Amino acid sequence: MTARVKVAVFGASGYTGQELMRLLSRHPEAELIAATSREYQGRPVSRIFPALARVVDLAFTAPDPEAVAAQAEFVFTAVPHQTAMEIVPRLLQGGCRVVDLSADFRFRDQAIYEAWYQPHAAAHLLKEAVYGLPELYRDRLKAAKLVGNPGCYPTCVILGLAPLVKAKLVRLDSLIADCKSGVSGAGRGASLATSFCEVSDSFRAYKVAEHRHTPEMEQELSGLAGEPVKIAFTPHLVPMSRGILGTLYAGLAKPLGDEEVFGLYQDFYADHPFVRLHAPGSLPATGHVRGSNFCDIGFKVDPERRLIIVLSAIDNLARGASTQAVHNFNLMAGYPETLGLDLVPLTP
Repeated sequence: MTARVKVAVFGASGYTGQELMRLLSRHPEAELIAATSREYQGRPVSRIFPALARVVDLAFTAPDPEAVAAQAEFVFTAVPHQTAMEIVPRLLQGGCRVVDLSADFRFRDQAIYEAWYQPHAAAHLLKEAVYGLPELYRDRLKAAKLVGNPGCYPTCVILGLAPLVKAKLVRLDSLIADCKSGVSGAGRGASLATSFCEVSDSFRAYKVAEHRHTPEMEQELSGLAGEPVKIAFTPHLVPMSRGILGTLYAGLAKPLGDEEVFGLYQDFYADHPFVRLHAPGSLPATGHVRGSNFCDIGFKVDPERRLIIVLSAIDNLARGASTQAVHNFNLMAGYPETLGLDLVPLTP
């Protein structure tokens, strides 16, 4: 019997870390051997995350990159941006392959990253890193040593618009993304803005025209189009725990019918098991992808206004973070990309 791949989660005390441990604990080819946390070092994982009792039999260890690299072959870094750029080079030097869930290795252009985040301390790795959206970069991911796992909003938006943008069937100066996310997207840390009383029975926009995920969307949509693309992006916080619904607007470059659009999407995603398409007359919902790696996409053509409205739904903690990271791990390790991810969405 072939030994399972030894994997570690670096920064495992947040929601994405919890999701990663849940997924990796049931992955038939992965052996979860370490989970780090500065705050909970020495405490059992199941004490902090009771849902993982009798599932993950580990205690949190110190966030020591060299110690983790000495044990693991693959490492998932679920730490904030800026922290990742300090840790990832040390893990790579230790011989690990890395899937990073921060923003630090998603950008190809150092100047764009630094304009939206901060100075990059490991910019030499940006050319080596592969953007971890399997529907666009499946072949490159198979040989990658470092993967920049996409952000949740960019995953939702890029998958929703990719076929239209690549075919240039929409006006590239007309793209608008109006997205709604559950509160878990803000992380597990205590915050007044995401407390129950602030979120319940309320609905609000935030970081209007200044969200850091905007340049990530533009990078990938520009690559698909072969020319610069700009998008107007407005995120909203809704009173639910998880999920993202993107309502994506684009002006049509020429008249299109429902069947032509549906055929375009079918062809584009024909070989990709985690994109599910809604036929004309049916639209997706966040409740239908909860806990899974699926992205559900539907659309409506408005011929009178020469407009197409695309609806894209994902789970922000799953397809927007942890299940997508495991999807990337499968490709990097040479496993079937669906391995360990055959999760039926939790509904209702």
